[in-house]
Amino acid sequence: MANPWIALDHGADPAERIRQVGRAHERFLSGDLVVPQIRSVVAESWRRSADALSDPDRTAPIELGDDELAEYRAAHPLARALPLFRDLLGGLAEDGDHLMAVCDAYGRLLWVEGAGSALRRAERMNFVPGARWDEQHAGTNAPGTAIAIDHSVQIFATEHFSRSVQRWTCAAAPIHDPGTGRLLGAIDVTGGDHLANPNSLALVRATAMAAEARLGSHRLAPAAGFETTPPGVAGRVTALGRDEATLTFGGARRRLGRRHSELVVLLLAHPEGRTGEELGLDLYGDAASPVTVRAELSRLRRALGPELLESRPYRLRAALDADFRAVTRLLEQGRVAQALAEYAGPLLPGSDAPGVTRMRRLIDGQLRAAVLASRDRALLRAWLRAPWGADDLHVWEEYAKVLPPGAPARPLAAGRIRQLAAEYGLATGLQRSGN
Repeated sequence: MANPWIALDHGADPAERIRQVGRAHERFLSGDLVVPQIRSVVAESWRRSADALSDPDRTAPIELGDDELAEYRAAHPLARALPLFRDLLGGLAEDGDHLMAVCDAYGRLLWVEGAGSALRRAERMNFVPGARWDEQHAGTNAPGTAIAIDHSVQIFATEHFSRSVQRWTCAAAPIHDPGTGRLLGAIDVTGGDHLANPNSLALVRATAMAAEARLGSHRLAPAAGFETTPPGVAGRVTALGRDEATLTFGGARRRLGRRHSELVVLLLAHPEGRTGEELGLDLYGDAASPVTVRAELSRLRRALGPELLESRPYRLRAALDADFRAVTRLLEQGRVAQALAEYAGPLLPGSDAPGVTRMRRLIDGQLRAAVLASRDRALLRAWLRAPWGADDLHVWEEYAKVLPPGAPARPLAAGRIRQLAAEYGLATGLQRSGN
């Protein structure tokens, strides 16, 4: 296949492909994890979905009610691009066969627009504003997979992990903050099998690029008293909530491999420089090999260029900022809400390098402690809604304490506390806290 992100080869029979993929999907659900006839991007997504979902027909949950959704999306950066989305995709969404959808970086649908008949069909599978359509909650689908891999992609019919979604075909592209490279969400077009062509993928990619340009031309001035990026910075590394970091430098954005991501993060944490021996311990612990470390650094130098990396000691030559450094700066300034908004997830979560693991625990611990100390209901709720905080029993207990009597969220919080306490072998969360 010439383009791995497009669902069908030129001239392929859609009906036959649906049957072929459907058979592979059933074999996969029966335990055959080898799916050679399936695109690698889909096979990898199926494996992630299977790890996260016990039921392949699970319906995407609705996380944001009407009032919360209105408040959340009004403040979301992609709200500024909504008129552009409607200009570029509105005609397609109004033809009765297609939907336009926008999700945030967690896969929560912010807007779903289209003709009434298409919207009603989508409602049957909870493809509605406020629902969570990341892979962990809805399985393989274009917006969820696009944010998982940070790349535009088509998902065709039976390539969807959930059977209830296999009547649809969709194409989605991720959207980034043009100043920081941070993932903001994705733009998606959903409809029939005829969307499985290069044009639909090109359309959502062009729309995402136009949105990033629009956001870049309307960047808001930072709030008084703090900057998320210090002056004089020449580039930025984004490493929170993703296994492979991205580097924005010289007007270009590149994705780093896993080991290069670890090295760049470690060098950013030590601007004074690091010896090869120190980097070896940071990467491999006691199993470090000087030859292996030198080889990795040599490959990194070739990838970044001499203008970015120097040796003796190893350090980054250019002034680079990073999203995880922005979080710690904001915490130092007491800007807990801004730090939580900047935090896209744990630092390189797939890394087991000792130096990265220490940094990850430190950042997570500092942010969590600040959220708990704030006793701010909105901050506690935001932490619990995020994937890394959904099972945090202590935060659920603190959240329950700040809810006013009679609040609709109190029964939900109490039920979640009992559920987690049982999973952790405790009688109840309230007994654990001594109340």
